[in-house]
Amino acid sequence: MLFACPATDDFFRSRIDHMIDLRHPLAVLASRMPWQEIEARVAQVFSRKGRAGVAMPDLDLFGEQAQRVAVASNAGRPRVPLRIMIALLYLKHAFNESDVGVVERWGETPTWQFFSGQAYFEHQRPCDASTLVKFRQLLGEEGVEELLAQTINVAVELKLIKPQELSRVIVDSTVQHKAIAHPTDSRLLETARTKLVGAAKEVGIDLKQTFAKEGKDLSRKAGRYAHARQFRRMCRAIKRQRTIVGRLQREVERKASAIGQAVREALAETLTKAARIVDQSGQRKAADGQRKLYAWHAPEVDCISKGKARTPYEFGVKVGIASTLSGNLIVGAKAFHGNPYGGHTLNEQLEQATILMQDSAAKPATAFVDLGYRGVDADNPEVHIVHRGKSKRISEQERRLLRRRQAIEPIIGHLKADHRMDRCHLKGETGDRLHAVLCAAGYNIRWLLRMIGRKGITFLAVIFLCLQQARSQGRSWLASVMAQPFRTAKSWISARHAPDIRRWPGVDVLAAA
Repeated sequence: MLFACPATDDFFRSRIDHMIDLRHPLAVLASRMPWQEIEARVAQVFSRKGRAGVAMPDLDLFGEQAQRVAVASNAGRPRVPLRIMIALLYLKHAFNESDVGVVERWGETPTWQFFSGQAYFEHQRPCDASTLVKFRQLLGEEGVEELLAQTINVAVELKLIKPQELSRVIVDSTVQHKAIAHPTDSRLLETARTKLVGAAKEVGIDLKQTFAKEGKDLSRKAGRYAHARQFRRMCRAIKRQRTIVGRLQREVERKASAIGQAVREALAETLTKAARIVDQSGQRKAADGQRKLYAWHAPEVDCISKGKARTPYEFGVKVGIASTLSGNLIVGAKAFHGNPYGGHTLNEQLEQATILMQDSAAKPATAFVDLGYRGVDADNPEVHIVHRGKSKRISEQERRLLRRRQAIEPIIGHLKADHRMDRCHLKGETGDRLHAVLCAAGYNIRWLLRMIGRKGITFLAVIFLCLQQARSQGRSWLASVMAQPFRTAKSWISARHAPDIRRWPGVDVLAAA
């Protein structure tokens, strides 16, 4: 039997705020996030150009009248609300979900839907997973940096961190791994052979021989010989693979030139990559001025050596992270392609942190770094750089604060283990930059949830609760406040002894201003 909820506009459904515990940190954060400001700042990249219709004159009693001719619309399906898409990006990286996982879990979690601005629970996906891919591309680097900046603003507005703490930052770098297989010469040569054969087939080039069976056998043999440490046999198998790829490359290039210039231009990228793989597999070091190709689909990947015993080489992109010295809030995350020296990235990293903190009227004044950032004081004249190489030139207070530099190491560990920075699946250099910033935004969302949980419910939150109750029941706010069984002020304000607001009759909503 269906029943009507007295506090809802929908006769058959109850509101989400009547279904969940509104003391949950995510529900509290939903009312504290400046959603309108976020939407206003990112909405400019989604503005559509108006299409002028064709007006046809018509005569009626009042003279000539312009009428619009019906035309087929190319707009596609209606857009998903902007707040839902932004919330999905926050939730994806805050709770370590994939694009498919976050939309599936959204349809099963009322608290997530409340965070996204939904009034009623919907047991269905908000959008297709591919919509998130397009949304990230439209958002761009400036858009995701705005999402990260708003998490910093919320932390300051809620007084979870002091504004003066933003002036002292810790800067360090790590490697954001790319979603590629381990780049061995045998695997890359087999990939090049497969891509050359496929590209030739697409443009209609008939090859004398594709070496399909021999290529697979050689790839398997090279792997077995490497495992058995029979390196001479492995080198002979790789040499044969290199010969096969070189032969196919020359044949495809010769026949493409004979067909026409258009076909040769269509195959130019494939032929260039194949030539690079053949050249680099025949020598131990890369040629001067030319980077090695470590993945066919991701040519932007760098080989970064961090001096680790377990993983001496990591394949991805170098990412700089900036966090507050006290509080462990991330105030900057930036990807640097080309494997630059760590000290040369400090200027850009601090510049990004300054831009992200400009709404809080703060900027980095002191940076605590490791020895990898030595010798760059002249490039950053406005920032005081502190590292243990200056132990005899810094004050006793700075020497004591320098001990907290290691606090950024567990932050990087959480970014990789809990917020998807361990493996980037986004395409290209743009994908690397977007992923690094979104991982930092997800970390800050979890940071806000933890701090809200520690802060608890204060006396003012109870007042706002009474206001919401009075609005739903049509009563005056003063009557609602006076009708509640208040305890001592100490018990109201204490975070550890927060009041059980569920015991109040008719109180189902905790709304913050």
